[in-house]
Amino acid sequence: MQLEYIGGFQVFIGVLLRFWPVWIALALVLGASITFKARLGLYGQLFNSYVGVAGVTICLFWLFTAMFASTIAPFNPLAQILVMKDALPGAVEPQSGHTFLFGGDRLARDIFSRMVYGSQIVLVIAPAATMFALMVGITLGLPAGYYGGRVDTILSFLANLVLAFPVILLFYLLVTPGIMDTPIPYAMAGVFFLFPIIFFCTLFYTRYRHRPQLLAIQLGVTLLLGGWIYAGLVFNADPLRIIAIRPNELNIFVAVVFASSPGVFRIVRGLVMDIKTRDYVAAAQTRGESPWYIMLWEVLPNARGPLIVDACLRIGYTTILLGTLGYFGLGLAPESPDWGTAIKEASRLLRSHIHPALPPTIALMSFVLGLNLLADALREQSLKD
Repeated sequence: MQLEYIGGFQVFIGVLLRFWPVWIALALVLGASITFKARLGLYGQLFNSYVGVAGVTICLFWLFTAMFASTIAPFNPLAQILVMKDALPGAVEPQSGHTFLFGGDRLARDIFSRMVYGSQIVLVIAPAATMFALMVGITLGLPAGYYGGRVDTILSFLANLVLAFPVILLFYLLVTPGIMDTPIPYAMAGVFFLFPIIFFCTLFYTRYRHRPQLLAIQLGVTLLLGGWIYAGLVFNADPLRIIAIRPNELNIFVAVVFASSPGVFRIVRGLVMDIKTRDYVAAAQTRGESPWYIMLWEVLPNARGPLIVDACLRIGYTTILLGTLGYFGLGLAPESPDWGTAIKEASRLLRSHIHPALPPTIALMSFVLGLNLLADALREQSLKD
């Protein structure tokens, strides 16, 4: 069947129009943020520099793209329309009349739709895995830096042991399909996913231990929500079927948390060793506050600036990692629309027109660029403070 095509300018306008909910959401959020930036603390301060505005805009663009993916994408990312196999950009699908704006891949799937839905995978896995890595690194880094001595020696040795292992080989071992037949990833996930529960229980206990009624409510909510999420992630036993994770995604979570936690640990340890010498820490010790209270409520808040910057950078590193694993066919399922898999599939096609690997590549690059710009802006604000 002979396909109809639209011109390059029409493709460009078509792409812009498909993102209409993103443009509306960006206008509303950025307009409100700039108007009320004086009341928005650190987030509002980002709008005092062009770098901060650019970083926030790019990150929000992909966040809203992930949120409105079903509206933006004209096709199901897994749907195969045989007549559109290897279609060039601008090809019109005969049955629906919609356009394959970036063309079709070798399995007759819409490249534009797959790029849009790929943002959902990145914006769920990368930030979530990074947050778990931060929880592990912070929970272990605080006592190592504060107590020093044997505690610091043991925890630092374990962190250095992981850091000494080749990263690429480490990820390859943790995300190969055969490892899911062993209990190793589930056991590691069971340990790592306990850290947020331990962290927040300790946080609330040290703050409200003299107010038992309020403490009981906070611990109850923490244990209920934490146990619910823990059961869904580790045992796939959420009775409401809301919290769940596929085995291959669990692999990636475990790999990212295991490899990133030592780096966070070393940053937190160094910050604590510096902050614990400050006068306000000595004042808290004089008041008779417990060590964990001082660590969580005196030291950690004053280390938040570098940790927020590091979190932004680590989300970018994790995004690149997901793309690398997808390109090599590791981690996510082969039919996944994640950007790395899309780049791998597109790299097998040779065209004289726009290469089909460009859209997912530019998407990955732009998201990481936005995170790096955001981290730079946050670093500048932390230096001013």
